[in-house]
Amino acid sequence: MIHQGGYYLHYKNKLYRAIGVAKHSETLEELVVYEPQYGEGGLWVRPLDMFLENVIVEGKEVPRFRYVGMEKPEGY
Repeated sequence: MIHQGGYYLHYKNKLYRAIGVAKHSETLEELVVYEPQYGEGGLWVRPLDMFLENVIVEGKEVPRFRYVGMEKPEGY
C-alpha cells in the first residue's frame, strides 16, 4: 500500500514524496508517481511492485523505499 502524499526514505538515504498510484494506459500496470525532495525535483514513476520490494544491502534485506510518515522529516 502506498500512502498518498506520504514521505518515503530510499535505502540510499534520499527522501521522496509519493504523489499516488497511476495505471499504465496500455498494460494497466500500477505505477507509483513520486517526487524527489532534493535536487531539481520533478515527477518520476516506478512500478508499484518495484517500489514496495525489498533489496539486499550489505547482506541485509531492506525495503527499497521505507514509509516515514505524512510530514516531511526534519533534516531533509
